[in-house]
Amino acid sequence: MDPAILTQADFAPQSEAGWRALATKALKGGDVDSALTSFTDDGLKIAPISPRRADAVPVFQREKNWAICQRVDDTDVQRASAQAVDDIVGGATGLTLVFAGGANAFGYGLPASNEVLATVLDVLPLENLTLRIDPHPASRATADWLVEYLRSRRTAMTGLKLSLGIDPASSFANTGHKNMSIEALEASLPQSLSGLFAAGVPGVLLEADGRAYHNAGASEAQELGAILSVAAAHLRMFIEARQPLSYAAAHVGFAVSVDQDQFVSTAKLRALRLLWARVLELCGVSDAKPVAIHAETSMRMMTTLDVETNILRSTIAAFSAVVGGADSLSILPYTFTHGLPDAFARRVARNTQLILRDEAHVGFVSDTSSGSGSIDELTAQICAAGWA
Repeated sequence: MDPAILTQADFAPQSEAGWRALATKALKGGDVDSALTSFTDDGLKIAPISPRRADAVPVFQREKNWAICQRVDDTDVQRASAQAVDDIVGGATGLTLVFAGGANAFGYGLPASNEVLATVLDVLPLENLTLRIDPHPASRATADWLVEYLRSRRTAMTGLKLSLGIDPASSFANTGHKNMSIEALEASLPQSLSGLFAAGVPGVLLEADGRAYHNAGASEAQELGAILSVAAAHLRMFIEARQPLSYAAAHVGFAVSVDQDQFVSTAKLRALRLLWARVLELCGVSDAKPVAIHAETSMRMMTTLDVETNILRSTIAAFSAVVGGADSLSILPYTFTHGLPDAFARRVARNTQLILRDEAHVGFVSDTSSGSGSIDELTAQICAAGWA
């Protein structure tokens, strides 16, 4: 697509009064505000139309498209390896390796061992790949092993974006109790972080994962509030590891759920960036790199009956995530509520993102919704509620 097309757009000016007249006519004389006003689960008001803010600025800049991540969560290692290769050949630019016992495995996942991880990674071209680890709770050993594995492949670090996905709090939230592996992980992390930092691991070391909260029923503000507190605790771990926050902040990432509520999902991701920037500002970090946000379509929105409707829901959720600024995105295959998906369901999940990227060009503009009065207002409301 030629960027010059943006300079050729010419839209006639419109007024709120004109819009209200058309809306009133469509409602056959009904009251616009009462008929079209809705509320989020946090009680936040979504007005039918909001004026554009004079100080509206983009929340994020997109230099390139998001990473199209496919979940690799088959319990059969050889089958999972073959699926990972097919995903890359089919257009995926990233993989999420999901291990059994993790907060987002949903009863499936690879057996949690370094040997299994090696079996999958050995067949993959790692250069310029986004690689996410959705780990077993006792994931420090996996992180240390992975760094040594990448060193052994030498060129594997070239262009690789890695997320170790370590979040003890997510495991605690998912299981409801702190087991010994989680406590041991928390106790050993500061020392491990020092080693990982020194090794120059490219990407996210600690992640604040909101998916477990969302899928358990949390509202947008509750999910953001939870992961912000977790991310603040991660910063404390870096302090214990004697790492300057100005450098360490880039190694903290987020994972969130997105659902079929398009505007709320978009506003939630935008609010997360603003909230995290505020946390770093209060910590004295003024020059941090943009935070890495991974989005995954919501498990709780998936239906068991008429599963084809999950394709529509996931498409809206994926669109919302990209417009909201997700750096990487995974779509749960539409048959996921019936068990591990087959090749066709995985292909639909992958192709949904390919169509959004290559045909709809959704990632062509940075922060597409910036300047929309309704989205900016909703973003501000979610920011306030999440911070509270």
